[in-house]
This record gives sequence, C-alpha cells and structure tokens, in this order.
Amino acid sequence: MWQNNPPGSLYDYIRVASFSLGPDGRIEQWSERAAELFGIAARHAVGKDPLEVLTPADGHGRPHPSAPFLGEGGLDGREWTGLIPYQRGGRQPGAGGGPGARDGASAGDVVSAGHGASAGGLLAEGQSGLAEIYVMPTQNERGERAALCVAVDVRALRGIETDIAASEAVFGQSPLGFFFFGTDLTLLRVNESFAQAFGRPADWHRGRTPHDFLPRGEAERLTAALRQVLDTGKPVSDIQLVGPVPGHSERRRWSVSLYRLHSGSGRPIGVAALATDVTRRRRAEREAAGVRRNLALLNEAGARIGNSLDLETTARELLDVAVPQFCDLASVDLYQGLLAGDEAPPGLADGSAELRRVAYASAVSGAPLAGGEKPVQVGEVHRYPFHSPCAAALRTAQVQFIPRRDGEDGPELGAVVQSTLAVPMVARDTVVGLAQFSRTKGSEPFGERDTALAVELAARAAVCIDNARLYRREHERAVILQRSLLPPGDPEAAGLEIACRYLPANAATEVGGDWFDVIELPGHRTALVVGDVMGRGLRAAVAMGELRTAVRTLAMLDLEPAEVLSALDEIAHGLGRPGGKQSSTRGVRGGVRAADLSEVYLATCVYAVYDPVTRRCTIANAGHLPPVLVQAGHSAELLDVPPGMPLGVGGELFEETVVDLPDGALLALYTDGLVESREHALDEGLEAFQEALTGPARPLEEVCEHVLGALDTHHGEDDIALLMARLRGLPAEHVGDWTLPAEPRSVARARELAREQLPLWGLESLLDTTELLVSELVTNALRYGEGEIRLRLLLDRTLVCEVWDGGLVQPRRRRARDTDEGGRGLQLVGLLSAAWGSRRTPHGKTVWFELALPDGGFPAPDAVEALMSLY
Repeated sequence: MWQNNPPGSLYDYIRVASFSLGPDGRIEQWSERAAELFGIAARHAVGKDPLEVLTPADGHGRPHPSAPFLGEGGLDGREWTGLIPYQRGGRQPGAGGGPGARDGASAGDVVSAGHGASAGGLLAEGQSGLAEIYVMPTQNERGERAALCVAVDVRALRGIETDIAASEAVFGQSPLGFFFFGTDLTLLRVNESFAQAFGRPADWHRGRTPHDFLPRGEAERLTAALRQVLDTGKPVSDIQLVGPVPGHSERRRWSVSLYRLHSGSGRPIGVAALATDVTRRRRAEREAAGVRRNLALLNEAGARIGNSLDLETTARELLDVAVPQFCDLASVDLYQGLLAGDEAPPGLADGSAELRRVAYASAVSGAPLAGGEKPVQVGEVHRYPFHSPCAAALRTAQVQFIPRRDGEDGPELGAVVQSTLAVPMVARDTVVGLAQFSRTKGSEPFGERDTALAVELAARAAVCIDNARLYRREHERAVILQRSLLPPGDPEAAGLEIACRYLPANAATEVGGDWFDVIELPGHRTALVVGDVMGRGLRAAVAMGELRTAVRTLAMLDLEPAEVLSALDEIAHGLGRPGGKQSSTRGVRGGVRAADLSEVYLATCVYAVYDPVTRRCTIANAGHLPPVLVQAGHSAELLDVPPGMPLGVGGELFEETVVDLPDGALLALYTDGLVESREHALDEGLEAFQEALTGPARPLEEVCEHVLGALDTHHGEDDIALLMARLRGLPAEHVGDWTLPAEPRSVARARELAREQLPLWGLESLLDTTELLVSELVTNALRYGEGEIRLRLLLDRTLVCEVWDGGLVQPRRRRARDTDEGGRGLQLVGLLSAAWGSRRTPHGKTVWFELALPDGGFPAPDAVEALMSLY
C-alpha cells in the first residue's frame, strides 16, 4: 500500500537532490531538492553545463573543463560517480548574459528550505561545499542518450557517518548494559555489557521478551514498566530486578532505567534501557547497613545494659537489646554457685557446674531455645551435658555455633530454630554464664560479623552482671552487718509497747551511721537508745557498731545514764587512733592536728532508762535532738533535756533529767534525718513531727507509718532512725515490795512472803525454787550487807526477785572446795535462775535473779539436780 512518509525520513538527514541531463550533456530538469541544496533556481540551471552551474569560475573567469561523463557531441553513455565542489548560489548569469555576472535575482529565485528539509544544515549563500554526484545513463522518448543525476551533500553524509560511528562506539564499548525494545516489547539489540551481565550471548537476546531471561514476577514488572514508558513517554529510573544468571549460583541484582526513543519526526519507535549490575553495590550497602545496625545496637547496649545492679534485671536488659534486633530467641544462664556467693563453685572449670536460667526472650510465639533435651524455664537450675556445644562454650570460653541438623525435630528446636550461637559470658577472665542467641527459619544466617557482635554484647553484659553479682555480695554482707548491729524487728520490753524504723540514706547499700537499741535492764527496767554517727556509708556503720556494742556493755553494768554517756564519750574519743588511746589532739597552736582530722569520730546519742514500777524515765543527752513526749489528750512536746556535747569531743560532763510518765504516754526518739533536709529547716521539721504525733490514740505501728508518710523521708540526704515506745507500767498487783530488819529471822520471813505472793500470781510451780533463792540472797545481805533489807518481787514476762541492802561490796561468785562448808550460794543461784546479777544504787547495792514463767517455753531447772551438781 502506498502511503505518505511523515517528515524526518532518511532523505531529510542526508540531503539528496536530483536533476537530469539531456543528450548534449546540459541540464534538462532541475528538482526542487536540487534548488534547495545548491541554492540555484531552476531557470538559472536548465540548459546549462552542470559544472558551469555548480562550480564557480577560477580567479581569471575561465570556466572549468567539460565534465568527465561528457564525450564529443554530448553524453558518452557511461555511469559515473565522483565528487564535485560547489558554491551555494553557483554562477548565475547577469542581465547581459555575461558569464560570472550576478543578475541580482530576488529571494524567490533562490529556493529556501522546503517541507521536511533540515534548513539548519544548509550552507550559507556563497559558501563552498562538496557534493557526490552519481550519473545514471538513461534514454529519452526519442531514444537519445540522457542521464539522471543524484547528488548527495558529502558534509551531511560524513556527519551522519560520524554520528553512527560514535553511537556504535558508545553502544558497543560502554561498560553499562544498553538494550533496545521495539514497540512490540521485543528486544531489537543489546550490547556486550548487557549480554555479560545477563549471562547469554548478545545475538541470543534478539527478538526475546523479558519473560525469556527474567523470573516471572520480575519479567512482569519490567514489561509493565516498558509499556508505561512507551505509552506515556515518562522515563522510569532505578527499577530493581533480581534473577539468576546461567553458570552462577548467586542471584544477581540489576538497576534498570527506561526512556522512550523517537524518530526525527517525533514518532515513538521503541524503548531504550540502561542496565547496571548492582549486586556488589547492594552487598556492600547491605554490609554497611549491617555495620551501622551493629554499631547502633552496641550503642543501645551501652545505654541500656547495666543501668541496674540487679542480676536478673541486667540479664533482661541484654535480651531486650538483642531480641528482635539481633536474633529471634535468646536466653541467659548464670552459674548457680556464683549467684549464691561461692567464688569457685565445683565444675566451673569444665562447664559442668549448675546453672540457673535468669532470663529468656522470644520474638516467636511459643518457640523454645535450643541447647538441651527439654525447654529450660526461667529460674530453673540445670546442667548442660559434658559433650554438648553449650558445655564446650563454657569450658573453652569460645563461641560455639549450633546449626540445626536435618531431621532434627526435638522439642527444643522443633521446626523453628535455624541456628544458635552459644556465647560464654566472660568477665575479668572468669566465665560467669552463657548467653544463647538463636535465629529462626527465614532469618539471615549468623555471619562472622554477627558472631563478633554477639561476643561484644555478651562481654558487656557479663561485666555488668559480674558487677551486679559483686555488688549483691557486698550488699548482703553490709546488710548482715547492719542488721546485726540493730535490734530485732519487734523488740520487747517490760511495761513498754515498742515500734521502730530504720531508713538508710543510701538505699543501695542499706548501711549508715544511725542506730537505735532497746536494752533490758535488771528490775524490768528498759534502756532506750538512739544515736547518730556523723557521716554515712560503711565507715559510719562500723563506727556505729563499735559505739552500739560499747553502749550495750556499759548498760549491762547498770550505770546511770550520765555515767554511760561519759564512758561512751571516752570510747568515741579514742576511735580511729592507734590502740584506741585517749590521747589529746591539741597541737602547738591549740588546734586539731591535721594528721588526726580524718580519724575523728563524732556522734550524738540520747540514752533513756524507763522504770515501769515507778513510771519514771531518766534521760541523758549527748548533743542529740530531744525526745518528743505525747500524753493522752495533749499535743506532742519536746522534752526539756540538756543538749550536752557530742560523743567524741572528750572531757565533757553530762546531765540527767528525770521525767514522770503516765501510762499511755508515747515517747519518741529519733535522728535528725527524720526532721531535717535541704528542703526545710530543722524547726519546720520538728513542728511537722510534733503535728504528725498529735492526735487520737492509734496502734503504735500505725503511728510509725503515719509519721514516715507525713514527713519527707525520701530525700536521701541522711539516715533515719525512729524509736517509739508507749508506756504501760507494771500494775500494782504485779509488784511485791517489803522491808525487813537486819536480823536472822528475816530470812524465814522472806521465804514466807515469797510463799504467800507466788500463789496469788499462779506461780506455784516456781515456789520451791523461789524460796530457796530468796533465802540465799537475804542470808548474804545479812552476812555481808548493812542496814535494812528490802525484798521486791516483780511479775511481767518473767519473775524478778530483788534484795536491797546498804552495803557497797558487790557479791562475787567463787568455786568452793569440796571441804568448804559455804561459798556455794551464788553458784546455786546461777544454776537455778535464768539470770542473776547485782548493781550499785545510791544507798548501797541490789542483788537480783530472774526466773522464766512456766508458760514461757523454758522448763524450770530441777533444784535437786542443781544441788547435786555442786558436789
């Protein structure tokens, strides 16, 4: 079918023209293309010699010789091809017809670029060019020789040849893969780089579609993109395609960019594509992303692991970082012996020691971790078999890779876990446990970089866990020390209801210099002590322990409160000095020597003794805050007690204050940490303390909790000690008090009084023992004492018997010889009583013994056996 070719054909690019010659060799016909190419109108060319028309004359006006295709009398009938120089505009005759003259023809005489011509490529008027002429012999209607001549602009032809050569060079020599699709989406041409990238010869690809060299899914994506580019003309960049290459096991990745090709007239003729193999770049990007991910993971591990000194919390922090960012499942096992405080548990060297699972995490629902015959639960103690990879990791301190073996379907691995890294947790050259990291099927396998990262994570966690373990060990020791220095949780005393609280300033160590104590004294009296060593931490706790021990020792001597503080002051003054010497610290200038400044121990203390019989409390103070007294129906008030100087100053005298306390009154002793902080002044804290104590009577434990809740007790600036006692004196019916004359018959009278009083208290089972021991003490008072004798029986949690006299000589127990008739009385008292002793009084001494009540859980000693043991 004949059809019109749109503009932009090949002939427009190479600029072809034609003209014909008659039998005489002169131009007979001159086409419009010839007029466009040479710039000469037909009326100036027809009838002329072609060389005369095309070629300008020489400098002397002489015409060129005849054309080589002309013979004598006209055309010679031969084909001829050659190059002819020409000047655009040629030799147009003038008005007079003289050769070489310009006739001043109008613009219409020189034909301009017509339809479809590439006018921009034509020479300017007067410029010289070169044309290739092809002369083809013909015959006219009379049978005479004629010729058809085809002229081609050599300059345009050479430009096209250069462009084609450059295109071929770019296409064939480029390291990038070029390929062309036709409008039917079949390959027209590919270069060698493309052929090498896709693994087949270049000729193989001609006529192929994307389905012939790409997997189905990728081929459909590329086909859709080709159709989109062909339809819309919009380029598409960086299409990522993945597929196999013949002869290579690794799948390759390509980046493809598409753009539509057009003819000179703008008609779409196909799609050009540029393909680049980005497999290595993608691998490098993936490795770089892995490095960045690992660095980010290590940074996160540094920020999150070790924020707590708790072992289990630290292990969970490790797993929170690892799952799911690094692996899908993970667990941490620590040596049970190390957790229990054993520095070298059996089996530590060969990996056979018991371990306890302290943490486990999984991003896969219901997936157990590899490593044993059955899943290990958190908190469970277990061992790994000696020849297992986990035991080998513990034994060698080297990472063990545990792949899933084909056919393995045990309960641990199931069909979930792909592989596991068993990483020993090493801290300070000691293996403290094992961390396991597992990845499930479908996840990327562990590589060398992953192994190094797992080791680094485990090492960081191991150091933190070991720090936590060491802290726990030291903390437990400190707590044991602190608790050993404080009374039991619920101290008991005759005639008192007691509640106490201790809050260390440092909750992490739970040790400090504040202390309180409840000391039972003879005669059902009780010493209440609260003290505060200046400073905090373990050093203050050690000093506190020494002072508390000294207080208890001095209290057992039954000294007066002021005497106790005076002796304690001397002891504190000697703490920290070589040998505990009570040497002076005064220097040449009257100041404290610099060498002794770090060894000075100062403490405040309040010492109160309560007598439930007389309802009196004797208080001595050494620089401490005064006790607070709350009486029923009254507001709380600070007792007016002389403040005194702190313990450790040395050489100071202390005063005593005696206060009568009614039953039901509440006495509170405390340290300054309860009422003083940076947030408020001491006076404000004391007022708040008194307000918290004022109110209706409540159980003492509730009062303690209310006080701690009402005051600021969480400032962490100082230790807090609070000791509260509600006073409930001994009832009159529980006291028997008699005065006996210093005569022998008083011994019998004393036995009679005891025999009468004990049945009233329901203590018939103690009658014989009590009579015997009362007789011994009264006899000793008559023999070694002076003045009247006082007998007192007190009933509370125990039965106490006291014998008073005016003598100053303290009884001393001695071992009697077999031949001695006496000297066994005090031995008998020691054998039959729960406790006995003596103390000085302002007017003599008191000797006492104590018997456990029958329902107290202690069997009464057998008097006969005790007497027999003396001989």
